[in-house]
Amino acid sequence: MAFTRVCRADEVWEGDLAEFEVDGHTIVLVHPRDGELIAIQGECPHQSFPLSAGEFDGRRVLICNSHRWEFDVLTGRGINPDDCELARYPVKIEAGEVYVDVAGIEPRRVGV
Repeated sequence: MAFTRVCRADEVWEGDLAEFEVDGHTIVLVHPRDGELIAIQGECPHQSFPLSAGEFDGRRVLICNSHRWEFDVLTGRGINPDDCELARYPVKIEAGEVYVDVAGIEPRRVGV
Protein backbone atom coordinates (compact mmCIF):
# COMPACT_ATOMS: atom_id res chain seq x y z
CA MET A 1 0.00 0.00 0.00
CA ALA A 2 1.12 3.55 -0.70
CA PHE A 3 -0.16 5.65 2.18
CA THR A 4 0.22 9.43 1.92
CA ARG A 5 0.09 11.80 4.88
CA VAL A 6 -3.03 13.95 4.69
CA CYS A 7 -3.30 15.90 7.95
CA ARG A 8 -3.20 15.67 11.73
CA ALA A 9 -6.04 13.61 13.19
CA ASP A 10 -7.23 16.56 15.28
CA GLU A 11 -7.79 18.69 12.16
CA VAL A 12 -11.08 16.91 11.35
CA TRP A 13 -13.38 17.18 14.35
CA GLU A 14 -16.00 14.61 15.25
CA GLY A 15 -19.19 15.29 13.30
CA ASP A 16 -17.32 17.17 10.57
CA LEU A 17 -15.62 16.61 7.21
CA ALA A 18 -12.79 18.19 5.24
CA GLU A 19 -11.53 18.01 1.65
CA PHE A 20 -7.94 17.14 0.70
CA GLU A 21 -5.94 16.30 -2.43
CA VAL A 22 -4.04 13.00 -2.32
CA ASP A 23 -1.91 11.95 -5.28
CA GLY A 24 -4.25 13.61 -7.78
CA HIS A 25 -7.45 12.42 -6.08
CA THR A 26 -9.89 14.73 -4.33
CA ILE A 27 -10.92 13.00 -1.13
CA VAL A 28 -13.12 13.91 1.80
CA LEU A 29 -12.17 12.83 5.30
CA VAL A 30 -15.32 12.29 7.33
CA HIS A 31 -15.25 11.95 11.12
CA PRO A 32 -18.60 10.57 12.31
CA ARG A 33 -19.45 11.26 15.95
CA ASP A 34 -18.20 8.37 18.09
CA GLY A 35 -16.54 6.86 15.01
CA GLU A 36 -13.27 6.53 13.14
CA LEU A 37 -12.06 8.74 10.30
CA ILE A 38 -13.28 7.61 6.88
CA ALA A 39 -11.89 8.63 3.48
CA ILE A 40 -14.31 8.81 0.55
CA GLN A 41 -14.15 10.23 -2.94
CA GLY A 42 -14.53 13.99 -2.88
CA GLU A 43 -16.97 14.36 -5.77
CA CYS A 44 -20.53 13.18 -6.20
CA PRO A 45 -20.70 10.29 -8.68
CA HIS A 46 -23.64 12.01 -10.39
CA GLN A 47 -22.10 15.21 -11.76
CA SER A 48 -18.82 15.57 -9.85
CA PHE A 49 -20.10 18.28 -7.49
CA PRO A 50 -17.76 18.65 -4.47
CA LEU A 51 -19.11 16.61 -1.56
CA SER A 52 -17.25 18.83 0.91
CA ALA A 53 -19.89 21.48 0.11
CA GLY A 54 -22.64 19.03 1.06
CA GLU A 55 -24.53 18.54 4.30
CA PHE A 56 -23.26 15.96 6.79
CA ASP A 57 -25.52 14.94 9.67
CA GLY A 58 -22.47 14.30 11.85
CA ARG A 59 -23.11 10.57 12.10
CA ARG A 60 -23.78 8.79 8.83
CA VAL A 61 -25.58 10.68 6.04
CA LEU A 62 -23.90 13.02 3.56
CA ILE A 63 -26.14 14.92 1.13
CA CYS A 64 -24.77 16.41 -2.07
CA ASN A 65 -25.91 20.03 -2.34
CA SER A 66 -26.22 19.88 -6.12
CA HIS A 67 -29.12 17.44 -6.61
CA ARG A 68 -29.63 16.23 -3.02
CA TRP A 69 -28.24 12.72 -3.55
CA GLU A 70 -27.73 11.01 -0.17
CA PHE A 71 -24.90 8.67 0.83
CA ASP A 72 -24.11 6.51 3.83
CA VAL A 73 -20.49 7.44 4.62
CA LEU A 74 -20.01 4.33 6.77
CA THR A 75 -20.56 2.01 3.79
CA GLY A 76 -20.20 4.34 0.78
CA ARG A 77 -23.57 3.15 -0.52
CA GLY A 78 -26.16 5.47 -1.99
CA ILE A 79 -29.32 6.01 0.05
CA ASN A 80 -31.25 8.10 -2.44
CA PRO A 81 -30.81 6.91 -5.10
CA ASP A 82 -29.75 3.52 -3.83
CA ASP A 83 -28.05 2.30 -7.02
CA CYS A 84 -24.83 4.30 -6.68
CA GLU A 85 -21.87 4.38 -4.33
CA LEU A 86 -18.81 6.34 -3.27
CA ALA A 87 -15.28 5.00 -3.47
CA ARG A 88 -13.70 4.49 -0.05
CA TYR A 89 -9.98 4.65 0.61
CA PRO A 90 -7.94 2.90 3.32
CA VAL A 91 -7.05 5.14 6.26
CA LYS A 92 -4.46 4.66 8.98
CA ILE A 93 -3.51 6.88 11.88
CA GLU A 94 0.01 6.83 13.28
CA ALA A 95 1.34 9.15 15.95
CA GLY A 96 -1.67 11.45 15.49
CA GLU A 97 -1.16 11.77 11.72
CA VAL A 98 -3.73 10.63 9.13
CA TYR A 99 -2.58 8.66 6.09
CA VAL A 100 -4.73 7.64 3.10
CA ASP A 101 -4.00 5.18 0.28
CA VAL A 102 -5.66 6.01 -3.07
CA ALA A 103 -3.57 3.65 -5.21
CA GLY A 104 -5.70 1.63 -7.61
CA ILE A 105 -9.02 3.06 -6.42
CA GLU A 106 -10.93 5.24 -8.85
CA PRO A 107 -13.89 7.47 -7.94
CA ARG A 108 -17.25 5.98 -8.84
CA ARG A 109 -19.33 7.60 -11.58
CA VAL A 110 -22.86 7.07 -12.87
CA GLY A 111 -24.15 7.67 -16.38
CA VAL A 112 -27.00 10.03 -15.54
